[in-house]
Amino acid sequence: MPQSGPPTILVVDDEPTIAMLCKLILERAGFSVLDADGSSEALKICTQHEGTIDLLLTDLNLPPPSFQLASSANQFPHVHGHELALRALRIRKDLRVILMSGNIDQDLAGYGIRLESLPFLPKPFEPQGLVALVQKTLHTPPPSAESFIEGRGGTPTVGDVWFD
Repeated sequence: MPQSGPPTILVVDDEPTIAMLCKLILERAGFSVLDADGSSEALKICTQHEGTIDLLLTDLNLPPPSFQLASSANQFPHVHGHELALRALRIRKDLRVILMSGNIDQDLAGYGIRLESLPFLPKPFEPQGLVALVQKTLHTPPPSAESFIEGRGGTPTVGDVWFD
């Protein structure tokens, strides 16, 4: 589907300095960037943004901003980055996803994610590495939501979902 203008990237990180750094690097590389300070805001953007969102760049660890009482009626819960990617793919079928983390081995294993199964950006990263991975990922077919849960075991683990 042809689009006018640069690809749009949604950046999600609970650390404002990392989110701003990603935004600055990607804007300088010619991308349009939306940013969210957590998964709840990112899900709202995925649902309510009228334009295209071509790629989700999200931290794998997205702790809730504060303690909240659980509510099954919340359409935009606080979830970790892998669950955010899964939910975002169900909202936007043409979305591509890159996960990032500062502790690659522990974080991927903790969520049952195989390194080769998804584009992954280890922190810290070089600006050119971020831009190259984004460009490469934009030229691949979008994953299906089902591909994000294959090989994961399907069993939720502690910390999979935080509600507010």
